[in-house]
Amino acid sequence: MGLTKLDRRNRIRKRIRKVVNGSATLPRMSVYRSNKEIYAQLIDDETGKTLVAASSRDKATTEAKLTNKTEIAANVGMRVGQLAVKAGISEVKFDRGGYLYHGRVKALAEGAREGGLKF
Repeated sequence: MGLTKLDRRNRIRKRIRKVVNGSATLPRMSVYRSNKEIYAQLIDDETGKTLVAASSRDKATTEAKLTNKTEIAANVGMRVGQLAVKAGISEVKFDRGGYLYHGRVKALAEGAREGGLKF
């Protein structure tokens, strides 16, 4: 019997995390996607601190009255990019968290690029 979806995602996630580590100058942009919401945060792995965070549950995103989850993900990406630029962060390492670079994860990444982040 093969792996479940969750086991497969965790295996990919561990493989990504071996390579992608964040620092204060080049933080890791971590993405978490649930069935309803999407979250993104910039993490300094050396100190274990979150530098910037944005999610689809933020007031700015819920007030935007977007129709589908892909548009919401793009809005969250744009928001995390703008917050990062305000915090003086222009470049990050992208950690897709074991999810395929497709759909909402891709929309979030493209939104972050539009918001001013490079990765």
